[in-house]
Amino acid sequence: MTNTKEKAVLTDEETLKKVVDCLKENISIKTQSDCQQSDLFNILVGAASRSDTIENTASSLKNSWSGRNVRYHLSKIDNFEDLEKEVNQALTSKLPLRIKKKKHKLAIDLNLIPYYGTSRKKEEDYIYRSQAKNGTCSFFAYATIYIITKNKRLTIAIIGVKKSYTSVALITYLLEKINSLQIKIKTLYSEK
Repeated sequence: MTNTKEKAVLTDEETLKKVVDCLKENISIKTQSDCQQSDLFNILVGAASRSDTIENTASSLKNSWSGRNVRYHLSKIDNFEDLEKEVNQALTSKLPLRIKKKKHKLAIDLNLIPYYGTSRKKEEDYIYRSQAKNGTCSFFAYATIYIITKNKRLTIAIIGVKKSYTSVALITYLLEKINSLQIKIKTLYSEK
């Protein structure tokens, strides 16, 4: 990752390969025909690291899937809870052993992604209502817990927020993830 005033972008091929390999090892998205799982993850990681769309990223890569093909494969994911477990496994699968040797500053964040339109049945539980922002009161929400070390964030766990979840339930879940990894807490920061 680059260390400039601009947004950090994954540009190093070795780093990209390690991230994609980690995703392939931990996340089970089935692909068909000549579409390789690594191609799907290359597009998703590329789009995320550039804050770009799937379509732009796909069109910028040689011999790549189309954005439509990527979205088709993502739409086949029908068990969000299993995907969440796999993502959390990926987040901690390469955790350096030195992390467990000292106490850390940790932070919990609630992240809101504006949602526009009418939700599908399987999305309804995940539509979170909050103060109006960006022209909507509806959001997809997720909570994360991360270690703060050397002015960098190392995300340890993520949970999709259902409208039935309380703040206490979210914090308890995230702290249980930290506890199961035997990570010691020096300070815990959280939003109000």
